[in-house]
Amino acid sequence: MILAAACAVVSLAGVGQSLAAARLTARFAAAHASPAETGAPPPITVLKPLHGGEPMLTEALETLCTQTYAAPFQIVFGVGDAHDRAVPVVEALRRRHPGLDIDLVIDPTRHGANPKIGNLINMFPAAKHDVIVIADSDVHARPDYLTRLAAALAKPGVGLVTTLYTGLPAFDGLSGRLGAAQITWGFLPGALLARALGRRDCLGATMALRRDTLTAIGGLEALKDHLADDNVLGRLVRAHGREVALAGTVVATTVPETTLAALWRHELRWARTILTLEPAGFAASIVQYSLLWAFLGVVFAPASLWTWFWALGVWALRAHVATAIDRSLRPMLGGLAFDGPLWLLPVRDLLSAAEWLVSPAGRRVDWRGHAIQADTPPRFTDTRPSKGSHAR
Repeated sequence: MILAAACAVVSLAGVGQSLAAARLTARFAAAHASPAETGAPPPITVLKPLHGGEPMLTEALETLCTQTYAAPFQIVFGVGDAHDRAVPVVEALRRRHPGLDIDLVIDPTRHGANPKIGNLINMFPAAKHDVIVIADSDVHARPDYLTRLAAALAKPGVGLVTTLYTGLPAFDGLSGRLGAAQITWGFLPGALLARALGRRDCLGATMALRRDTLTAIGGLEALKDHLADDNVLGRLVRAHGREVALAGTVVATTVPETTLAALWRHELRWARTILTLEPAGFAASIVQYSLLWAFLGVVFAPASLWTWFWALGVWALRAHVATAIDRSLRPMLGGLAFDGPLWLLPVRDLLSAAEWLVSPAGRRVDWRGHAIQADTPPRFTDTRPSKGSHAR
């Protein structure tokens, strides 16, 4: 009974965290409901590293080609092999959008341990403009995506802009729904809660910065040996005295997995990366799985009726939170919104907890078929000016 009561207390803490994060999600959506104002928007180069013909690639890239941006923008795609299955997709985009400035860089040169950054290093010489947006290939964006990135980057003191993102299953199956549920109901509100507590992490789906900022922190070469390149980029920019800001938009990212094994490998990479970056925060994150703790209470005291009512009550609260998050994000996502089934919540908590338990057993992770070691980024000295001085 004592163990059951302890589990109930921990689950209550998890529910409180979920409710706070849902409230922050609603505030974020309300704050960015109006169109963004950018003044005179700058020309932008978007770098899109590609690797293979992943599911929904055409749909994701099409959203970038249909931007309503008021200034010129260039799209640079990059692959490491002329026979890459993404090449025909890019060529088809060129035919459908002949008026767009689209370049394709094919270069197999390797740089460092991170294949994505190596691809970006090969692509970078083709960039024409001084505002650089690095966006993952699986990002689905609303038409005002670039406008909102430019608006956030134009604010005083901002050196790097990133975006929140949700999950969008490529296939109608259990693994895709579980993956999307984790991103939309777990990662996104958790990222907002972390910012409310003072963290200023860079979220790797989108990273926008000026060319001179990138040069000042050592260029893309500074990221080439780090799996968590987004985290390292954010730390470098903050150490240079600039802020990491959130754009007033939410994108969707493809969840391509068709099997639970593939989803497990993908999410284990996330978990081990977080563990190496923030071990204390990773350890504390087990509290957030409130349904797991509530049902553990049932396991410890199955004959006590209150444990069953408590578990069902926690499930109802978590379902309310998930529904509230979906409702808040729907206007920002439009046709990119995906509402996950609420019955998945206990399964989702169980899977996440299993990944949490297994993560400390090693540092080896899978990145698109490449075996990579999760690395700990170096510490950087903050160079921001002292009070009374001024810096551009």
